[in-house]
Amino acid sequence: MEISSSSLFIILIIFVSTVIQAKADSVYCSNPASRCYGKYIQCPYECPSTSYENRKAKVCHVNCDSPVCKSHCKHRKPNCNSPGSACYDPRFIGGDGIVFYFHGKSNEHFNLVSDTSLQINGRFIGHRPAGRTRDFTWIQALGILFNSHSISLEATKAATWNSEELVVPEGALSSWYSPEKEVKVERVANKNSVIVTLKDTAEIMVNVVPVTKEDDRIHHYKVPSDDCFAHLEVQFRFFSLSPDVDGVLGRTYRPDFENPAKPGVAMPVVGSEDKYRTTSLLSPECSTCLFSPETGSNQETTSQTEILTLDCIRGASAGYGIVCKK
Repeated sequence: MEISSSSLFIILIIFVSTVIQAKADSVYCSNPASRCYGKYIQCPYECPSTSYENRKAKVCHVNCDSPVCKSHCKHRKPNCNSPGSACYDPRFIGGDGIVFYFHGKSNEHFNLVSDTSLQINGRFIGHRPAGRTRDFTWIQALGILFNSHSISLEATKAATWNSEELVVPEGALSSWYSPEKEVKVERVANKNSVIVTLKDTAEIMVNVVPVTKEDDRIHHYKVPSDDCFAHLEVQFRFFSLSPDVDGVLGRTYRPDFENPAKPGVAMPVVGSEDKYRTTSLLSPECSTCLFSPETGSNQETTSQTEILTLDCIRGASAGYGIVCKK
């Protein structure tokens, strides 16, 4: 009788395990240029889904350009210590893994990535205390040009930072697709965090953070009491950049790029502001920019920008951290 009971217990464990396995998501690699193209890759048991309502939970992640074609668990927030990141004031980690700083200038726009069908610009905000020769700067907004689409993501200005959790009503927008499914904007927390996916081209994880009192104390920013300089932490993943890609960050993905950042320096600063300066957040033009949409696509983008507003949070005036417009 005891043997029979033990056998039943083993059978039940196997059955439960099978059910769990059946519920795990599979991710399809759809980009023909990726190494894992055409494969369905199953998610791990530890994180069986690609999305969770719990913003602190890890989700299934698949890098379709990896030679091993396997999934792993990760948080859906920017990792400021990994390649493709742009955080802090601003510190970049290039596609080559090298850390560098690009300060730009307050209230101006600079090109971060420029390719034939993709352009990403950044708006810099800043503060210059008395006695300093340059601005402290942060990235406050991104302007994305992708084929015929134009999208802006902006951190709304805030005097102080309230980190309390917000309860978003049922039915609030959590994701949005363009009509052709080329662009997906997904909210991954109740506030302040989104992921923008550009089909077969890029994934952009964005988080809004303030300059904290501790940051102010350590770096001597001397920020005024009426502005906490809410800014973006960003991490990019690119899937199909050309060998000629340019931009402050984009050029570090060139196969032949030699990073001018000096090794061994605590804060290796890279200049060339004039090369990457653009006239506006969604301008395709700078002295090194490559973005070249067709004439028809340009006209369509202008029309869409005028009539469609996308709010990643709960309304453009709700003030919950990020406002996205298309």
